[in-house]
Amino acid sequence: MRSTPTLRTASVLAAAALVLTACGGGSDDGSSGGGGGGDAASARSAEDLGGMDALVEAAQAEGELNVIALPPDWANYGEIISAFEEEYGITVNSALPDGSSQDELNAVQSQRGQDRAPDVLDLGTAFARQAQAQDLLAPYQVETWDEIPEGQKDPEGHWYNDYGGYISIGCNATVIAECPTSFADLLDPQYAGQVALNGNPTQAAAAFAGVWAASLANGGSLDDIGPGIDFFAQVKEAGNFNPVEITPATIQSGETPLAIDWDYLNAGLTETLAADGVEWQVAVPSDGLFGGYYSQAISAYAPHPAAARLWQEFLYSDRGQNLYLVGGARPVRQAAMEEAGTADAEALAALPPVEGTAEFPTQEQETAAQQVVATRWNQEISG
Repeated sequence: MRSTPTLRTASVLAAAALVLTACGGGSDDGSSGGGGGGDAASARSAEDLGGMDALVEAAQAEGELNVIALPPDWANYGEIISAFEEEYGITVNSALPDGSSQDELNAVQSQRGQDRAPDVLDLGTAFARQAQAQDLLAPYQVETWDEIPEGQKDPEGHWYNDYGGYISIGCNATVIAECPTSFADLLDPQYAGQVALNGNPTQAAAAFAGVWAASLANGGSLDDIGPGIDFFAQVKEAGNFNPVEITPATIQSGETPLAIDWDYLNAGLTETLAADGVEWQVAVPSDGLFGGYYSQAISAYAPHPAAARLWQEFLYSDRGQNLYLVGGARPVRQAAMEEAGTADAEALAALPPVEGTAEFPTQEQETAAQQVVATRWNQEISG
């Protein structure tokens, strides 16, 4: 599965949040696109184009939108893409659905100037900040900008968080007699060869978050991710680590019966697996509560700049945010929508209960943690 997400409501998430994102843009020399999108590449709001109606017209004239690293079963993106196409009559071209944040960043750079280049990005926040620093992202503020909490967005709009969740342990209870509920449980010999992550933490935000959650469960902190790597070294030494990167297919086949991933991704598989006769249980670890959000951004070199901006408007509208919620993810505007009574009540009630208070890492803490993982993971765990 793709690698890029940290939770946005600091009052809800517990223990530490990771934000990993991969690509972006911050220059205003993106392609102008077609049909009325000539000014879209430099537009920082819908008002810059004359309002939402003008933005819609320009985006429909372009007719296409290029997205990347959006699996249809990730945060309900399959339904989100279909809803966007239906509402605006714009074709969405989805590339590399199982790609990582790093893959997104690479595509922005390598495909610059090409019609197939990504228009928009969905990244871990650390990668989003990296992309901004490399001038890969175009600043833009959606109409609901003021309802995105401070600290969950770049003040100028180069990136902004969209949805999040908690690190969890998914378990195939059909083949595992006793499902683990904590990181400590994962060292039990009964889980030989069964503990897998969603990607490589040097490239994938979900996996990176899993390592940070393990660190919190083992005496680490936002300033020290090292204990998380030490823990997975123990899991490997015990014979329990499974280097296969989890996907819905590996879970369905039984290749990865224990999946450390975001709770909304694990929970989203429950009904599908049940139809195949698999009982899938999801637990938020009691000893390593960690939440995180993913970030949205527009490529500075988007070939369809108007459609890219309309996509952001859709995602941050009540409809878009509720579609994330239906997928089990916590949308960044959740608090404001609950207050306004526009949040999907049924979807809210279905979210797994989590107790605690989230602490979010600073940019400096994220950078330091990434450097530690980059230095140690492949040598000590993947090597």
